[in-house]
Amino acid sequence: MSATARRVFPPAPTTPRALLLRAHPLPDSFNSALADAWQAGAESAGATVQTLDVHELRFDPALLMAHRESMPLEPDLQRVQRELAACAHLTIAYPVWWGSTPALLKGLFDRVLQPGWAYAMGAGVFPDKGLSGRTGRLLVTMDTPGWYASLVYGASARKQVQRATLHFVGIAPTRVDLFAPIEKTTPAQRDKMLKQAQAAGRKDGARLLARFPGQRQALGSNDC
Repeated sequence: MSATARRVFPPAPTTPRALLLRAHPLPDSFNSALADAWQAGAESAGATVQTLDVHELRFDPALLMAHRESMPLEPDLQRVQRELAACAHLTIAYPVWWGSTPALLKGLFDRVLQPGWAYAMGAGVFPDKGLSGRTGRLLVTMDTPGWYASLVYGASARKQVQRATLHFVGIAPTRVDLFAPIEKTTPAQRDKMLKQAQAAGRKDGARLLARFPGQRQALGSNDC
């Protein structure tokens, strides 16, 4: 079976809706707190935010058929696709483990971003992007100092998601907020980080309202 034989891209977004993927397995983690702060900021600006916890979704993260054959999506992954199709902005909050993302987040990318839906090989060198018209933000935490991760690891965890995944399917620009190192931060430092995440949410929400003026009152919270 051709990986791109069937091409059905989602339509361009039409409302100031955002999807927040929380990808830390612990709801009381600092990464999850940053996600909450971003959501509070986005909603204060008038955006509608739908939140999904990756570790509460039920799905097989292994791409067993490698797109040679169709692998039906579980109901939770069908929901993720619907939310991605409906939303104009995607924020992902995740920790860096071994220079990469948590396994379930990588598995979600493998399963949800299907050829023919999120991208398709066209006549040119580069693929056609199926999720164009959407912006993104990454809220990334790690214990390694940021300069070391960039110099030694080549910022692998950021580039993997920002460039090789989201930009590949058309979610751009995708802005990145890196919070590091986390382990030895003081309460004052963490409070500053939370305020940074909330400010980023306000900016993203304001950008969404600017893209879709006149719709602030048309949407209720969490109906994305």
